[in-house]
Amino acid sequence: MSRRWIQNPNRCADEYLDGIEDFIEFARRHNPGATGIRCPCRRCNNTLFETIENVGFHLVRNGMIETYSIWNLHGEQVDHASSSNAPRVDNVEPIVDPNDQVMGIIQDVFPFTSTNINQEGEDDVPTPIDSAEFEQYEKLLKNANQELYPGCESFFVLTAIVELMHGKIKYRMSNLCFDYFLGVFKRMLPTDNCLPKDHKHAQKVLHGLGLGYEKIHACKNNCMLFYKEHETLDTCPICNESRFKMTSQNRTTKIPQKVMRYLPLKPRLQRLYMSMHTATDMRWHKEKRVDDDVMRHPVDGEAWKEFDRTFPEFAADPRNVSLGLATDGFNPYGVLNQHHSTWPIFAFPYNLPPWKCMKKEYMMMTVLITEDPGRSIDVYLRPLVDELKDLWTNGVRTYDKSTWRMFTLRAAVMWTVNDFLAYAMVSGWSTKGYMACPVCKEDVTSGWHAGKVCYLSHRRWLPWDHEWREKDKEFDGNTERRLRPREWSGDEILEQLNRLDFAPFGKTVSRTRPSTHLNWTHKPMFFELPYWSKLKLRHNLDVMHVEKNVFDTLVGTILDIEGKTKDTIKARLDLERMGIRRGLWMNRDSDKARRDLAFFSMKPNDKKEFLKFVSSVKFPDGYASNIARCLRHDIVQVLCKFEMIFPPAFFTSMMHVMVHLPEEALLAGPVNYRWMYPIERLLGELKKSMSDLIRRGRMMTTAPSSDPPAQSASAATAPALMDHVVVGPGASQGPASSASSVAQPPSARRRHRPTDTIDTTLTDGTGASGSQPGITTLLYC
Repeated sequence: MSRRWIQNPNRCADEYLDGIEDFIEFARRHNPGATGIRCPCRRCNNTLFETIENVGFHLVRNGMIETYSIWNLHGEQVDHASSSNAPRVDNVEPIVDPNDQVMGIIQDVFPFTSTNINQEGEDDVPTPIDSAEFEQYEKLLKNANQELYPGCESFFVLTAIVELMHGKIKYRMSNLCFDYFLGVFKRMLPTDNCLPKDHKHAQKVLHGLGLGYEKIHACKNNCMLFYKEHETLDTCPICNESRFKMTSQNRTTKIPQKVMRYLPLKPRLQRLYMSMHTATDMRWHKEKRVDDDVMRHPVDGEAWKEFDRTFPEFAADPRNVSLGLATDGFNPYGVLNQHHSTWPIFAFPYNLPPWKCMKKEYMMMTVLITEDPGRSIDVYLRPLVDELKDLWTNGVRTYDKSTWRMFTLRAAVMWTVNDFLAYAMVSGWSTKGYMACPVCKEDVTSGWHAGKVCYLSHRRWLPWDHEWREKDKEFDGNTERRLRPREWSGDEILEQLNRLDFAPFGKTVSRTRPSTHLNWTHKPMFFELPYWSKLKLRHNLDVMHVEKNVFDTLVGTILDIEGKTKDTIKARLDLERMGIRRGLWMNRDSDKARRDLAFFSMKPNDKKEFLKFVSSVKFPDGYASNIARCLRHDIVQVLCKFEMIFPPAFFTSMMHVMVHLPEEALLAGPVNYRWMYPIERLLGELKKSMSDLIRRGRMMTTAPSSDPPAQSASAATAPALMDHVVVGPGASQGPASSASSVAQPPSARRRHRPTDTIDTTLTDGTGASGSQPGITTLLYC
């Protein structure tokens, strides 16, 4: 039977789906009565056991390992002598010794040790290393070659620690629990074993494999960072607040008022090229993408193509990284402190193929802010923007495992992904008030209706001769002869910002803005990037939150749900004031006024039928409508029809921004690469990790009371989050359960802390040798 379907990239093709059915039938026949079998999907990689039904689901969602053409792990026996039609055995991945895989990790982290990179040519010369880095390499090499105990042939010291740490990460084991079992294992082994006695000593062994982060002090009022030229100051030059808290004179160390964590981006991008598979995947957008005018990936959008045309020298090397940035706040303490929020900033590479892009394994935290920064987020973006500027101008020397050569890696941010609140913080344009639309800006049509600002006149997007433009009573009482709002280029926005005079951040800043500033709150830090003003799309409207708000508004109004409907008494009185839609005015009897059920709202029996129908609707997994049939003209007509049906109070800012979504889809490609769903899921995992720590009692001594100061919450939050957050590229084919981390005692307070943990998944990923896939490293702090 041909198994070419395994290499079929289209996992919805009949050939692929039939092949999965054949595999499932084969597995059932050769594993009778088994409750679980090895899952050969790209994520589980034959290392995790799942039920047969789940294996089928994984194969559709993740795809099968392309080299797994002989199903020897599921009962297949191949007789090479008698079967000439048997699949080739050399396509099957050989089983690699875990000790060899750990050596592969060391070679990837320290590429200067490889004997294959000294090729001819200037671009092949590795970057020189300092003595401290070489010392780290020697320590790791010693532990990688040292037997766990005399005579032990299956485990070396480093391999054993990697395995144990991986188990701690996978099952979210606390430090105390890990220390207990490590002590038990040490007593089980011969007395002269070399196993570390506790978690702290195990971390020291892995010290050289990790990625570090920096602690940067910040002004109490978010005026500035004590960074670079301000690093030695003890007071803020803007507000004159002290850098440190007031403590007793007997205390030898000073406690900063506020601290941010910065995780350098360069080493995390470099690690993307330390794996044979990931390094190859980082060139997918240029070398393996099918250019057939079908929009599958951001590279198919007009914004990416325009960027390549504007900066051809950057586009010439497919290894240069195109990044997206995202931020959002979340409360890691839940009900323990309802006023605190933590704001991480993530970066994610768009070079990867669709089945890996936006996966949590490749989302890299770059900044951790332990409070809501508001418009002062630019203060905390300073180190990241500086590094991005250097990555664009100078790049960083990087070792490419797939070619065994050094090259200069450059990176550029294509756009940001945020909800509407964070959009205002990052873009500098306030998303509140009469000019809340960040696309229309001052040319938006808004007015005061039913006690709030609403956004109407979507007829401006209709063709000039459309009949609806001449209607008045059906809409807001006026005809519409204006053109659609103009589009602002990045250069025009930058010129406008340069003319404005913004006050510095800090407590002395007035919260009011001059009228000449329109809706600008500050000049965004990203405009310091040389290419930022040339981008066709800089900030994405988050479709996730837009569709949720639109759904709530629409369904709440149709079902006339109290507190959610926009058809309120104020909305009816607003219609009377405007003199339109007499049928929706208040019904007055003598001295009383009554709001009758509107024609667009359902009666109780209709609601039951509607909800019954909705509950019966089922769609296939991954189902989506054809975007080609739902583009800009349709959404304009839908909004115009809504204006003829619903009162003006119906049209919130979320309803209005729908008119811009089709344009953004044409510019930036499929929406699943630009919405907040993956970010929200990752934040949910971080919050769950914090909840686990609190439940286990680790943070009971530092957890805030029911209403503590925000700063005390920050002090407890940051170290724990740094223990549990993914900060580096993950497994190209590693298990999903690996995305957690090893905890570190919050007592570690060094200026620059190295990575305390590496999650090493003994699966296909980082190359252990030139052609052999080895251990995939997931990097954590």
